[in-house]
Amino acid sequence: MSRPVSAQRVSRFGTTVFSEFSALAAKHGAVNLGQGFPDFDGPEAIKEAAQRAIRDGVNQYAMGMGAKDLRQAISEHAARFYGQQVDPDTMVTVTSGATEAIFDVLLGLVDPGDEVVAFEPFYDSYDANITFVGATARYVPLRPPDASHPEWWFDRDEVRAAFGPRTRLLILNSPHNPTGKVFTREELEFLGGLCAEYDVKVLSDEVYEHIVFAPARHLRPSTLPVLADRTVTVSSAGKSFSLTGWKVGWIIAPPPLRDAVQRAHQFVTFATASPLQAAMAAALRLPDAYYAELAATYTAKRERLLGGLREAGLTAYAPQGSYFILADIARYGFPDDIAFCRHLVSEVGVAAIPPSVFYGPEHRHLGHGLARFAFCKTDAVLDEAVRRLRAKLAPRR
Repeated sequence: MSRPVSAQRVSRFGTTVFSEFSALAAKHGAVNLGQGFPDFDGPEAIKEAAQRAIRDGVNQYAMGMGAKDLRQAISEHAARFYGQQVDPDTMVTVTSGATEAIFDVLLGLVDPGDEVVAFEPFYDSYDANITFVGATARYVPLRPPDASHPEWWFDRDEVRAAFGPRTRLLILNSPHNPTGKVFTREELEFLGGLCAEYDVKVLSDEVYEHIVFAPARHLRPSTLPVLADRTVTVSSAGKSFSLTGWKVGWIIAPPPLRDAVQRAHQFVTFATASPLQAAMAAALRLPDAYYAELAATYTAKRERLLGGLREAGLTAYAPQGSYFILADIARYGFPDDIAFCRHLVSEVGVAAIPPSVFYGPEHRHLGHGLARFAFCKTDAVLDEAVRRLRAKLAPRR
């Protein structure tokens, strides 16, 4: 048989970089600061709520749009933290994680031949999902801090040039993975003006909404008048509650947009695990003290790893949000970030992720001088990683 086994839409995708470097970390006994999941669990009260739901018989299909109590809790959470009024019956859909939600948004709002604007480096599912729906990506690079810009920034002329008559969707991720950028009101209003001019919808990926470091403040794009009627907000429980394996996410959108996404969701997973939805309703209703403690914990971890990376000789950029740090590796003399990260895991005993894989072909070179480190780990793990970096990482030129 001469036909290829793989469909063309998946033929260019290999094993993810996360799988590759997690396997290398295991092989070399490396401290794994690569894949972005905590090595600790979320609150016992949430786990107990899931167990209670199972014992109480909450084990059959939930409603396709999501269990009513969780949709109500999502609505309450939006009002509590953003002053946003959300109708749980017409504006919310529960999904199996934010990754499914992102795919549903692309399926529901974007046609083959449309164009999607996104910032890079990007969460890797964006590129795959744009390909799956037959659209074309228009990527705009985020630039690292410099003498004129204290934080990661974008060139407004480059953004404007990416928009055109075929642009259907803008993907925003704030707080941003992997740069840690938190978009400002001024930036969001500029982007909203472009979206209004070209009649473009917005996918706002906000999974790190509660991991933000003062003085930065997360501003939900859909609360801005210029973006309110055109934005689908995506979030999930994994990052805020350290339960990434549960895969409970959701979207919030005006009814016409929510209905379009719901039409896709019903044929992707139909419904998310019922007892986990019950537990997530309880999680979203945790007191303010929980969210304050979460931010304080990650602030301390950020400082712990930032200091350690800098002591080891790396130029590390302080993130405004998320639980990742990008570091400049140019002084180490490797041809690219992949070579550096392979050396790091095999010779130093620390795993990081090469971020060039989060760029499109045109700007991939911008990632070659960087490495991404995750600090969603216990203090002991972070300290051991720093010890190895200080002992074994040395410039090659």
